Amino acid sequence: MPASESYNIIPVGVVTGTQQNLRLEIRPEYRPALKGLDAFSHCQILWWIHEFAEDCFRGTTQIEPPYNAPVSGVFATRSPVRPNPIGLTVARIISVDLDQGIVEVSGLDTYPGTPVLDIKAYFPSTDRVRQARVPAWAASWGEWTIE
Repeated sequence: MPASESYNIIPVGVVTGTQQNLRLEIRPEYRPALKGLDAFSHCQILWWIHEFAEDCFRGTTQIEPPYNAPVSGVFATRSPVRPNPIGLTVARIISVDLDQGIVEVSGLDTYPGTPVLDIKAYFPSTDRVRQARVPAWAASWGEWTIE
């Protein structure tokens, strides 16, 4: 694949609200895509890490992560500094307002002003792994999120 190949990504919305009460504000033309999302308890949110989208960050391949972890390749971390600054969060759905295009969520690890690239319904049968392996530096982290 040529290095110069590019893809056009169009945000479907933006994160709004406050850090304690985050919401996804979906653009009018994508609001019909929310139909049925309210039947799910959780969703996956893909978002653009816009603060680290400049070329100087996108060439980074290794970082020194926090939590006393060793130097690691960015693909082995959740660092915002990466070749394609795309974030992924599983969040709890609090409410969905189809008419206003508002999805209120909890557990989203971003902040107001962040572009939302996509939302996917969370399916436990395909989106979780029963016996996952992690490195020793992350082994003491909880197995499940609080919600």
